Amino acid sequence: MPEPGAAVGPGEGHGRLAGRVAVVTGGGSGIGRAVVDRFVAEGASVAVLELSPERGKAVEAAHPAEVVVVQGDATRLGDNRSVVDTALDRFGRLDCFVANTGFWDFGVSVEDLPGDERFDSAFDQLFALNVKALLAGAKAAVPHLRETRGSIVMTASNASLHPGGGGPLYTAAKHAVVGLVRQLAYELAPEIRVNAVAPGGMLTALAPPPALAHAASSIADLPMDDLISLVSPLGFLPRPEDYTGWYVALASASDALTITGTVIECDGGESVRGRAFSEYARTLAGDPRAERST
Repeated sequence: MPEPGAAVGPGEGHGRLAGRVAVVTGGGSGIGRAVVDRFVAEGASVAVLELSPERGKAVEAAHPAEVVVVQGDATRLGDNRSVVDTALDRFGRLDCFVANTGFWDFGVSVEDLPGDERFDSAFDQLFALNVKALLAGAKAAVPHLRETRGSIVMTASNASLHPGGGGPLYTAAKHAVVGLVRQLAYELAPEIRVNAVAPGGMLTALAPPPALAHAASSIADLPMDDLISLVSPLGFLPRPEDYTGWYVALASASDALTITGTVIECDGGESVRGRAFSEYARTLAGDPRAERST
């Protein structure tokens, strides 16, 4: 079994991930695509699990030698096993599994959630992609990560640690990610490190579950520039690529050897301003929920 920090891989190159092999789920868009691009730039080879054929073809075309794409559903254990097997067949090993899929609930409150069957569907759809998919990915990757003393990196959220980053569905699901990270870190030590990155707001194509599709088509429909300038002490709207350095560090052969069971909060300082400031931002943005809470 390789010693911690060993970086023997299939490819030549330079960078913090030279010779490393990763799987990234949801790697065709948003922060997942940014992570794929950054990992390749840092010398890694990457297998991507992506539901959209168009997005999958785009990322593979951008990195024909370094990236292989498997079309599949991250909520299915079999599809996660398929992308892991593809990484092993193509690149010979697995060093990091990045579990990065999710829906957002667009802050729909408990009172505004749909009733009857749509309530059940909204819960099941969001928790399947935000929690079940991450657990399925970990289960598929664990036997192979043990061989390389690798790592699992999950995408959490500022809503994993604080209220106000979404409604009850999203906040509960993202809090569950923290529990998953800690339990897996406990179970899989010392061979496998398990951590998460908790970004703040950004402009992506993050969409709602189909049962909440009436809320908006994607996060890009919201006045994100205005909201972030109010709730973030740093006063700018981050891009997905602004968060990728944390994934690189956690996936590297040496930079994060002392960290497991940790959620890296990198939300631009949103949390230090608290819920009151977020509610003020909602008021200025014309959100009717803010009127009920002030």
